[in-house]
Amino acid sequence: MNTTNQAPSNLPDEIGQVSIFPITQATTATFADLYFRLTFFFFIQRGEKHVETTTQGEMLGCEGDLMIFPPGAMVTMVNRPVLDEAYRAIGVCFSHDLIDAVFAGSPMPKNATDMQIVRSDMHNPNAILSLIQENLANEGLPEPIRQHRLIEPLIWLREQGIILPTTTEDQPISKVRRLIETDLSHPWMANEVAEHFAMSEATMRRWLSKTGQGFAKILLHTRLERGLSLLQTTDDQISEIALDCGFKTPSHFSDAFRKRFGIKPKDIRLAAH
Repeated sequence: MNTTNQAPSNLPDEIGQVSIFPITQATTATFADLYFRLTFFFFIQRGEKHVETTTQGEMLGCEGDLMIFPPGAMVTMVNRPVLDEAYRAIGVCFSHDLIDAVFAGSPMPKNATDMQIVRSDMHNPNAILSLIQENLANEGLPEPIRQHRLIEPLIWLREQGIILPTTTEDQPISKVRRLIETDLSHPWMANEVAEHFAMSEATMRRWLSKTGQGFAKILLHTRLERGLSLLQTTDDQISEIALDCGFKTPSHFSDAFRKRFGIKPKDIRLAAH
């Protein structure tokens, strides 16, 4: 099981896997066009999370709330610290098979692919988080028992009326990002990726054009979002993060990060004065 502080771009692909990690951000920043390949939970511990989608408009998550992002979601997100304390959340991601085990076969309403909020004053989401943390921390659990217990929080959510969409890995962006995420430091080329999917480069570019993102943009966004995640979830040096994410130099990473997110990488960890 993966119980370490992994970042969202390196989330579970293995069967029955759950990733959990603390997220910290010292300065308010807007992150546009963030893509979620897998089902992702944000348990907000401190501060606020503002989210905007093309279909739902603006939504606000507050301390104690759980915000659920379905696979394939693309959102604009703002994490806001409060007073003199950093924004803090616990991120949890479930592999597709665990979601399928609970929700496959369930009638999918039209809004099943929308982002959802479980409010703290109605459902106590932290009880779900505690259950997940306890199961992952219990190293003595036989693996079949662990797998069974890891779907209990999902069953609880289903009983509260939450419906989560099942596997969406057939989407072009998901397929390409999943490949890139296997080694972000690799110098990926369009022809190499096309060959992996048994198609010509021209065919792959037409395939991706339907998503509104070309290969170069998908590659850059995947690397930058991985970098953002590592800044929020680890204490790794920025120079190390830059190389791990496939940037030739820290300055290249910093420039690309600032151009996309409007903030320097170091400011994710340093409060504005």
